[in-house]
Amino acid sequence: MLELQHVSFEVNDEGNGKEILRDISLTIPDGALTVITGPNGGGKSTLAKLIAGIITPTSGKILFDGEDITTMSITDRAKKGIGFAFQQPVRFKGIQVFDLIKLATGEKLSSVDACKYLSAVGLCARDYINREVNASLSGGELKRIEIATVLAKASKLSVFDEPEAGIDLWSFQNLIEVFEDMRRTISDSSILIISHQERILNIADEIIVLKEGQLQYCGPKEEVLPKLNGTDSSIPGCGKGMLKKGEDQKC
Repeated sequence: MLELQHVSFEVNDEGNGKEILRDISLTIPDGALTVITGPNGGGKSTLAKLIAGIITPTSGKILFDGEDITTMSITDRAKKGIGFAFQQPVRFKGIQVFDLIKLATGEKLSSVDACKYLSAVGLCARDYINREVNASLSGGELKRIEIATVLAKASKLSVFDEPEAGIDLWSFQNLIEVFEDMRRTISDSSILIISHQERILNIADEIIVLKEGQLQYCGPKEEVLPKLNGTDSSIPGCGKGMLKKGEDQKC
C-alpha cells in the first residue's frame, strides 16, 4: 500500500516559491486500479514523479508498505517494487528491445517470453524484438515498448503517466485491454494511471481528482465519476464532492 501524508511540493520561480502540490494526503490501495485525473496544470504528473522518486517533496511523507521512502532514490524504489512509465519515454541508443525487457525482469528471459510482452501491447514481436531503442522508433512505438517493460517487471505498484499520449486509436483500445488484464491477473499488485481519458476512468476502481495542486475528489469510481460528469450535486467532502478550505483532505 502507498500512502502520502501531507505532501507538498514547490519550485523556485524567479526567486519566488511556486506551490505545485499542497498538503496532499491519500492512500493507493493494494490490488486496485487507481486513476489520477484533473485539469491540465493540476499537479498530476508532479505527483507521479514524487511517487516514483524522480523528485522529492518539499514537505510531508511518502510510505510504501509502511516504510518511509520519502527521500529514497528512483532506483531504490524500483527495488522495493515501484515501476514507472514516463509520459515521454527515454531512448537508449545501442540497446535492443529484447535487452530492455530482459533488464526489466532482472532474470534470464527467452525471446519467446519477451515477445509475449510486446504482443500484449499490440506490437508484432518479430518486427521489434531486435530493434534498437533509438530515434528510429516513433513516440507511440516507444511508449508501448516502455509499457511492455513495466509489465515484464511485474512491480507491486506500477505507475503510468498518461500512457495514452502519442498512440493511435487501435493501440489505445489494446492498452485498455492490457490494463484490464493486469488487474485481473495480478491480484497482489496495484496500478496507478495518470490520465484524462474517459475510457481509462471507466475501468478504474478508484479515482483521485487534482485541481490547482489540491485534492478535489477521491473515492470509488461509482462515487467520483458522476461528479466529473456533472450528474451529482452532493454535499462537498472527500469522496463526496469538492473539498472546502480547511477540510481534512485525506482519502
